[in-house]
Amino acid sequence: MMLNGNKNGMEKWDDIHKLEYAMKTHEELHRLYMLLCKLFVIANLGGWKMIVENPANQPHYLTGYFPIKPKLIDKDRRANGDFYKKPTQYWFVNCDPMQNMFLESLEQTETMNIEHQRSKNGKNRVVLRSLMHPQYARRFIKSFVLDGE
Repeated sequence: MMLNGNKNGMEKWDDIHKLEYAMKTHEELHRLYMLLCKLFVIANLGGWKMIVENPANQPHYLTGYFPIKPKLIDKDRRANGDFYKKPTQYWFVNCDPMQNMFLESLEQTETMNIEHQRSKNGKNRVVLRSLMHPQYARRFIKSFVLDGE
């Protein structure tokens, strides 16, 4: 929405302002994409194990244009104890996700809606939306990262 001038607050911008903003945003997107590609190249050349997490919502730049497909997509993180549904994709570099089964009851977590998240406790909205519940992180590591033996 930022690239096509439809983001909230842009309604009153003139075309030149929208175009300049789109160019600046696209330049930053390109820089970050290049850094991500370099990170993957370095990890592959070095044989280093790495897990990269990124949103899997559509449309998404990495889903459409990144040449390496994620090995795991979690469509609803709440099922493993996170705050949000938040579809997430995971790339496993030089390793594969484990498929460990374990019995552990889920703690009740407050389910939040990303669209309605507001700043609180000194953390802005963007930071709060990116947080992962510790229970989800623990379950992810036990399920997909650690060798179950």
